[in-house]
Amino acid sequence: MNKNSNIEMITGDPKKAINKLSFPIIASMFLIFANNIIDSIWVAGLGAEPLAALGYITPLFLIIVGFGNGLGAGGNSLISRYIGAENKQSANNAAIHNLILSIITSILITIIFTIFLKPLLVLMGASSVMKYAMDYGLTIFICTFALLMPPIVGGAFRAEGDIKKATIPIALAAIINMILDPIFIYTLNLGITGAALATALGPFISLLLMLYWIFVKKDTYLSYDKKDFNNDFKIYKDILVVGIPASLEQLVLSVLTIFVNFMLTIVSGPMAVAVYTAGWRIINIGMLPAIGVGTAAISVAGVAFGAKKYENLRITARYAVKIALIASIIVCIILYLFSNQIALIFSYSKNSAGLAPSISSFLQIMCLFILYVPFGASAGNVFQGVGKGTISFILTAFREFILVLIFAYLLGFTFNMGEFGIYCGMLLGGGIGSLICYTCIELYINRLIKNKG
Repeated sequence: MNKNSNIEMITGDPKKAINKLSFPIIASMFLIFANNIIDSIWVAGLGAEPLAALGYITPLFLIIVGFGNGLGAGGNSLISRYIGAENKQSANNAAIHNLILSIITSILITIIFTIFLKPLLVLMGASSVMKYAMDYGLTIFICTFALLMPPIVGGAFRAEGDIKKATIPIALAAIINMILDPIFIYTLNLGITGAALATALGPFISLLLMLYWIFVKKDTYLSYDKKDFNNDFKIYKDILVVGIPASLEQLVLSVLTIFVNFMLTIVSGPMAVAVYTAGWRIINIGMLPAIGVGTAAISVAGVAFGAKKYENLRITARYAVKIALIASIIVCIILYLFSNQIALIFSYSKNSAGLAPSISSFLQIMCLFILYVPFGASAGNVFQGVGKGTISFILTAFREFILVLIFAYLLGFTFNMGEFGIYCGMLLGGGIGSLICYTCIELYINRLIKNKG
């Protein structure tokens, strides 16, 4: 198999590969979440009700993001394993199947969410802000293809080690959104609908750039020519074996957010949802080092597994946790010390000024959640990289949907601790679940090495 510098990097030292892949991923993810924060900031200027509406749509929006990232992980995993096994022809074929799958999935999600959006919002308790939620949600879901396809195509770019092509379009989308937000929301007076349009237009332009590289410039390592395509339902299945569980992981997180929003609505009302929406976006930024390193680990683990270099698989898992944990500790300290200043960015207008103290308190509690993420994220992504997406999903579902939700309910309602109890329960469940996840990946790799010996 002919190798370029990217392929040599990703098939070499796992530590160097993770370092080179993870930092651009983290940078692009930072722009995405910064964009989400800026979205919240501009929408907060419209008042607490539009911000709460954004909170109700967010878990549904994250389902799209989850399907994109999940199918991207599935394609990344399969293509990486073919590259590790030095089978370029199959890698090319898998990349084309990956692209076709992104188109089919976009169409299906658009149909489902535009039809069932209003009933879902009613079930979530969003009746008091329904108009704002529908204005934002319908615009987003009509543009599903622009939001879903870039991360799927980007998964193929990451598999071949071309991190620039995987991250530049994502960063570009975030920058375009940040520029358009104030123009669409206030200058053109489109309100919350303008925020949704800005969110969709940036990824659409990025998708055009990706397709230009693939079909016009043709400077990717993987080939997308028709002659390289041999329709094979087994390849779709192999992508989905990782992609569906990985997508469902985000669905689990989104459903968890829906339940948390519902519990907060019961104990404190829509204002608590607004606080959670704003504060959790800050916490998501704090998770970026662990998520970025874990995303890089998918490609590195897939290559190591395809080449049957299981010791490299162990190095990948342990090194990913190590560097992600160091970064997460630093971020946690920063968020705790500067929580008051960070909270002010959501209270610049008269309509949202009262949210600042509550957001600050939320950040001081929930910044601890960031410390658990390196263990769960790295373990889950390594499982995805070796093609064990179902195991990753089961562990994530157990951690987030069972442990986190149960402890949040117990402390919030059974022990009558209210909003504070819900947050403490999320911390306790997340911590226990993440340690269980990491123990499982260590046991799995040990078994691979033992069986090979």
